[in-house]
Amino acid sequence: MKHPYRAAFAAALIGCCAATAVSAQDYPSKPIRIIVPLPPGGSNDVLARVLGEEMSKTLGQPFVVENKPGAAGNIGTDQVAKARPDGYTLGIAPNQTVAVNPALYPKLPFDVQKDLMGIGLMATLPMTLVVPSSSKAGSIDELVAMAKAQPGKLTYASAGSGSPQHMSAEIFQSLTSTQMTHVPYKGSNPALVDVLAGTVDVMFCPINSALPYIQNGRLKALGVTGAQRLQTLPEVPTIAEKVPNFASDIWIGLIAPAGTPPEIVQKLNTELNRALKMPAVQAKLAEQGIQAATSTPAELDRMMRDDRKRWAEVIKRANIRVD
Repeated sequence: MKHPYRAAFAAALIGCCAATAVSAQDYPSKPIRIIVPLPPGGSNDVLARVLGEEMSKTLGQPFVVENKPGAAGNIGTDQVAKARPDGYTLGIAPNQTVAVNPALYPKLPFDVQKDLMGIGLMATLPMTLVVPSSSKAGSIDELVAMAKAQPGKLTYASAGSGSPQHMSAEIFQSLTSTQMTHVPYKGSNPALVDVLAGTVDVMFCPINSALPYIQNGRLKALGVTGAQRLQTLPEVPTIAEKVPNFASDIWIGLIAPAGTPPEIVQKLNTELNRALKMPAVQAKLAEQGIQAATSTPAELDRMMRDDRKRWAEVIKRANIRVD
């Protein structure tokens, strides 16, 4: 004889699965919110708007971008982590927020591994080490010599404590045995303004923001952070050419709250990758110095996990602390 409670549970389970399948099939039926945990105008914001617009063409619903900056990206990321896992709240995830911050901030209000899940990689973004055109430093060797001659006198700007710019500068100092003074800002753009004005001496700046000023002569590029020289700046060496073992990079992914139905995650990943492979989209991103990149949800989850481990080791070895 079948137990009535078991039969009821089985019926409920079947109904739940059927509802999930239907909701995934009908998804999306209303606008989708993308939370950008950093200020407007940067690479994360550009990615959200360009790809959201393209994905809306086939998904049939608008993507509404909301900038929620603050606390090195932790405020916006926390909102994604605590959102309903129904596919209608997504988040832009630079490796700063999902790989670096967990090692820098011991009491985050969210757990990346438990509360968030990957949809897909969106882009990689090289940075360049820049100084104002008025700087006496014309190369990495000259910058290192200046920093060693007067420890702590040179200042470097970043988009905030724990940002990729901050981390890159800390690694650079550790490997070159130099000491510069950190000047954190709320985003790359205000930091770059003060570097251009000569108020701050040095910055690791995303290439999309720095390139126009390098080209018009207002900034000098001393090195790039990637493993290879950039096609747009072929004469500028990689930092690793001058500073062995230097490695620092930016990647940006699209995430969702943990528990988002896998059918919805896969649907979003398919549309994201379709958009990223479009030549027109790639060209639009390339104009901003952003290199389109794709992955599966599982691959992004693995990247987040592996990068958290890598950055935790770097932070511990370099004794990096947030201000």
